[in-house]
Amino acid sequence: MGLGRFGERTRIHERQGRCRLSGGTPVPCRTYFSILLFMCLLLGICTANDSKPNILLIMADDLGIGDVGCYGNDTLRTPNIDNLAKEGIKLLQHLAAAPLCTPSRAAFLTGRHAFRSGMDATNGYRALQWNGGSGGLPRNETTFAKILQQQGYTTGIIGKWHQGVNCQLRTDHCHHPINHGFDYFYGMPFTLINDCQINKPPEVDAAFRAKLWVYTQVIVLGILTLIIGKLVGLISISWKILMCLSTLSFLFFTSWYSSFGFIRYWNCILMRNYEIIQQPMVLERTATLMLKEAISFIARNKHRPFLLFFSLLHVHIPLVTTKQFLGKSKHGLYGDNVEEMDWMVGKILNAIEQEGLKNTTFIYFTSDHGGHLEAREGHFQLGGSNGIYKGGKGMGGWEGGIRVPGIFRWPGVFPAGQVIDEPTSLMDIYPTVVHLGGGEMPHDRVIDGHNLIPLLQGTVKHSDHHFLFHYCGIHLHAARWHQKNSNKVWKVHYITPNFHPEGAGACYGRGVCPCSGDHVTYHDPPLLFDLSRDPSESIPLSPDTEPFYHTVIERLTEAIVEHQKSVHPVPQQFSMKNIMWKPWLQPCCGTFPFCSCDKEGDNEHNAL
Repeated sequence: MGLGRFGERTRIHERQGRCRLSGGTPVPCRTYFSILLFMCLLLGICTANDSKPNILLIMADDLGIGDVGCYGNDTLRTPNIDNLAKEGIKLLQHLAAAPLCTPSRAAFLTGRHAFRSGMDATNGYRALQWNGGSGGLPRNETTFAKILQQQGYTTGIIGKWHQGVNCQLRTDHCHHPINHGFDYFYGMPFTLINDCQINKPPEVDAAFRAKLWVYTQVIVLGILTLIIGKLVGLISISWKILMCLSTLSFLFFTSWYSSFGFIRYWNCILMRNYEIIQQPMVLERTATLMLKEAISFIARNKHRPFLLFFSLLHVHIPLVTTKQFLGKSKHGLYGDNVEEMDWMVGKILNAIEQEGLKNTTFIYFTSDHGGHLEAREGHFQLGGSNGIYKGGKGMGGWEGGIRVPGIFRWPGVFPAGQVIDEPTSLMDIYPTVVHLGGGEMPHDRVIDGHNLIPLLQGTVKHSDHHFLFHYCGIHLHAARWHQKNSNKVWKVHYITPNFHPEGAGACYGRGVCPCSGDHVTYHDPPLLFDLSRDPSESIPLSPDTEPFYHTVIERLTEAIVEHQKSVHPVPQQFSMKNIMWKPWLQPCCGTFPFCSCDKEGDNEHNAL
């Protein structure tokens, strides 16, 4: 029990529910342990640092590192996040394991590159597309929530999940947070998309929808040609066959188009545990509801260790912002959304302090990847800023797609106001929180993250990441080498996306950059940068400008060969079979396909 010297001088005798100190008078055991605990606290033997801390993990969605004040932004107001950094530690080289939502979050939850669990693209789709698909975080993956749950923690996730729902039946919930170690879930099993807001341009399967429209026109034209040919006697075909072809085509395309018409009802839903409580979501109320749930979770679990993963929907498009913040920032709707997000973070931090948990709570703030540069509406930018870093969301190699905020606070344990310029990863949170919770790391799989506590406490100067590998889907786009004896950080690029000439670092189109194919450039020899001198990746090095060019390339090549020995085939969660919508897997509140309900009532209108 960690009782120190007092415990060493004590011998407990138990008989018929009575205890006594050596040589003392027997007393009831309950009284004895109360006295023992009181003396322990009086002597200062039982301290907060000896017990398991509460763990609060806050992740923004699509937030650019250049959108936060403490990372250099002087036009957007983020006082709560800035103060968190002032009271804690700020990481300067904190990196997402993937540049897109689903794979980045899978890596965060498991401490492993997403491709190790089949949660990254082999070709085509790069994120889950439907609540009614069968793909998702496999059941054999062990999240940090599952390990902490086994250590007595109450675990909860509030907000975005985007790791799948069902496998074979609408009610099996095989990918659901409850089956991945979370005791409580309140939020969106999918992700925000334009389809969630009325009158926004379509987003889910937009390219496929465009192709489908072309195919529809071709087939209609073909059937009309057959009918005209039949009427004028140029084509010999029975009317019965023509009617069958027309009917089958009509039913096929009507079913597809009707499914797209129901996207808001089928993908944009709010759940509490396994129950659907709002379908479709009322976006204007969602932030208030989730904030209330987070504050409530903290209040009802304040007397025992808890893990809360507050997974924000901000600042993903569509940018739904409450009236309190509309038009208040200097950067339009996106800036309003960022400032509302910071206010929400402040509310959560206030709840921690008001419950007396500030000194016993490990807090972490980050984003799942870089800002979305391609997000636009006409001439208005709807995505964020990645500061001095090139590229953005969807780009697996450039720093702008993967360098994210990383802020930690634990008063009395971590020094305040510290800045650490060492390569770290979102995957490091897994071994870090497992260590804090007293759990044991899985020994039957590769874990790519490292425990950050020694680095955060200052007992070591360098992170354990000698090399880091940056993937786009299953394609290795870049790799970095932290040369610790010289503090150099070298980075090579093997594949880079082609930028739009007028896109300020964005790719072609409105979506996200591809990982391979015609719209990327393959580099042989690879591009080489010294990030310690050129973090913006502006000036590629060559044998003429860098005397160690060949040495660095060779060392990184050796490291990649060794790393890829640990990569093994696994079932692909983004295969066409798993990614496509299946009506028998669609979560539904009410009568399918007309799924609709609102069990929240008007409670969400109450002010916070």
